[in-house]
Amino acid sequence: MNDTTATAGTRTDPDFAFASPDAGPQVRARLATSHPDGPLGPLAQLPGTWTGHGFNTIWRPHHGGGQDRFLELNLTTEKIVFTKINGAIPNRGLLMPDIEMAGLTYMQQISETDSGAGLHIEPGIWAHVPQTTNPSEPPTVVRMASIPHGTAILAQGATQFINGGGPSIPDNNIIPFPIGTRPPADSDFHAGEQAFPELNLGVSTTFRSRSAGVTQEMVKNPNSVIQNALHGQTIKRRTFIHVSTTHSPIRGGGTANTAFLADAANPPGGNATASQVDAKLWIETVVGSGGQGEFLQLQYTQLVQLDFNGLRWPHVTVATLRKQ
Repeated sequence: MNDTTATAGTRTDPDFAFASPDAGPQVRARLATSHPDGPLGPLAQLPGTWTGHGFNTIWRPHHGGGQDRFLELNLTTEKIVFTKINGAIPNRGLLMPDIEMAGLTYMQQISETDSGAGLHIEPGIWAHVPQTTNPSEPPTVVRMASIPHGTAILAQGATQFINGGGPSIPDNNIIPFPIGTRPPADSDFHAGEQAFPELNLGVSTTFRSRSAGVTQEMVKNPNSVIQNALHGQTIKRRTFIHVSTTHSPIRGGGTANTAFLADAANPPGGNATASQVDAKLWIETVVGSGGQGEFLQLQYTQLVQLDFNGLRWPHVTVATLRKQ
């Protein structure tokens, strides 16, 4: 299967363009052409194909064998194809006048680097939402995604444009914690190893798998993978995007899970409920080697909280991609 075949299902037809069906021909024509790249705002650099590598960590529920979890640690190869949606996307207003969004479809594919085994695919839409008065919100971006394992997410958030210098990417961790309590601090990693020995690569266990090349530093701080990718780079400018399903700082968003995952009749039952998603992305303009030319780089870190057996299990994915 070539790249064209693999991504064709994620794209709208070239002649498709949003327009209001109850408007006259002139109005429909204006709506169809009124959103060039500019209205994409912070998403304007995304259309195209991005490829690169990263790291995926996930605590999977484990059935039987005297233990409830299995830790999977994978070095990853990734591809995302973004395609611009033609025309303005209309949203009908009742409490305020109609708004028009601009957006992109995308298909994300992640595989384990050594084996090529598929780990994740995600079709979805990114959209730029203008400022609104009711509700009173600044301009935002929204990510609408579907995951084949049985979860759909809607994450919304704000953006920043920054000139000069690379991002300050914070550390993170994957220490599980009881539902309804605060997540552990990064400094609690040693205590986390005592409770969850799978976190210590020096401890042999049948309840962990890892790609060759996964280090203890990566397990302790998955964001170290994208932090280290910045070493030696000169970042000319960057766009920062932070979206979340947690209704903070933007009130929209949420997750939905199949019955198998959630078991709504017995909360917090189910096999593995995706309860929250938080993602931070940096679209970076990088100066080329020797100061010659520039290229675009996309870095992200994503945290999905999986709930099962009374605990919240952090599922972290990070990657550094370049636009082709």
